[in-house]
Amino acid sequence: MPLFRLLVAAAASLILSSLAIAQPAPAPARPAPRPAVAPGQQPVAAPRTARAAACHNGMSFDRFLAELKQQAVAEGVSQRALGEAAPYLVYDQGIVNRDRGQRVFGQIFTEFARNRASDAAAKNAQARIRMHAAAFARAEKEYGVPPAVIAAFWGLESSFGAELGKLHTLPSLVSLAYDCRRSEMFSKETIAALKIIDRGDLSAAEMIGSWAGELGQTQFLPTHYFNYAVDYDGDGHRNLLRSAPDVIGSTANYIATGLKWRRGEPWLQEVRAPQNFPWDQADLTVKLPRAKLAQLGVTYPDGRPLPNDDLPASLLLPMGRTGPAFLAYANFAAYTEWNNSLIYSTTAGYLASRIADAAPMRQPATPVAQLRLHELKELQQHLVRAGFNVGKVDGVMGQLSRTAVKAMQVKYGLPADSWPTAELLARMRGPSAQSQPAGLAMPAAR
Repeated sequence: MPLFRLLVAAAASLILSSLAIAQPAPAPARPAPRPAVAPGQQPVAAPRTARAAACHNGMSFDRFLAELKQQAVAEGVSQRALGEAAPYLVYDQGIVNRDRGQRVFGQIFTEFARNRASDAAAKNAQARIRMHAAAFARAEKEYGVPPAVIAAFWGLESSFGAELGKLHTLPSLVSLAYDCRRSEMFSKETIAALKIIDRGDLSAAEMIGSWAGELGQTQFLPTHYFNYAVDYDGDGHRNLLRSAPDVIGSTANYIATGLKWRRGEPWLQEVRAPQNFPWDQADLTVKLPRAKLAQLGVTYPDGRPLPNDDLPASLLLPMGRTGPAFLAYANFAAYTEWNNSLIYSTTAGYLASRIADAAPMRQPATPVAQLRLHELKELQQHLVRAGFNVGKVDGVMGQLSRTAVKAMQVKYGLPADSWPTAELLARMRGPSAQSQPAGLAMPAAR
């Protein structure tokens, strides 16, 4: 779910025509699987070298696993499930290495949306909605989540089941649980996977997915699978690998119940903002009534006025004031909770709107100027020296970096649209930009 969607390959287009599903692989015959195993192939043993046990006070992996099993039993996992899972509860340093070296989006919004929210992607999703009309209608009636919203996530996450991943889930989960980066989180995910086995939804051998332990056609972490999966095809199991009805109902349940979707309300609409808009008000943290936004000159792309009502919305500028503009409503929070990448969440919301027959977004009149990676890193370094916390200095403009950029734009009297520009970088290179004004310190979370 939200933690790992940053890992989607930004340059890849959706594979929109296939419904092929990964087949179960047999349990490994030797202690540890390799980092990547094709479905149906026998995993080959890999070293158990555990480099990251410092947070466990030097505890060996075997001792850690024994304690994790005890915790699972205390939470109701049966010995039968533990026995079935045992061949897969092995340490894989390759998974840990991959987690530490994970990459993030390198494209800007319009490029990513062009690949993943194209006309073809929208039409393919509409075809899936027609194909599974009964399940979509039931999900909308029971949970209030429109079919377009479900189908957008389904297509983005796995190309409707064609791209489920090829790795055994349990080795990934238990390896990341032993590692120190997010040990508590992945310990819980490992136990949740055992509970899924115990409940009879999937066998240990069937649990094949992404390297980070996500499962199913909308890529649920095991805790989400266990808590929100529903049996929509009536076979007594919640199978998110093979059952389209189960995928549709479960995704709707997660969006509605877990992400607090608001029935009958919009999520994202393209708009046009005037050049004299107060750009410091363009932020997901700033919510204004549509009537107020209309007073400030915001219109629909074709010039039609916004409704004169009190429905709150934020002006979202994923590429600054010269790029596309959207109204993000309360339901857009479900997208940022699903995936905290602004590029992914905006693309998912935009794709859902296209599936629901919204017009294609307007393209910028001229290319939006963007800094190169080394310049973005340099800008982040200047922001750090100015007293801001931007998280990791990696050239990725996450929410902390964007907020810091906005604050410095305000300081220098530049349009405060959170988009990093050459002008801002030039200002911050100057001798007067070595300290941050009081009151602009950023929070610690990224």
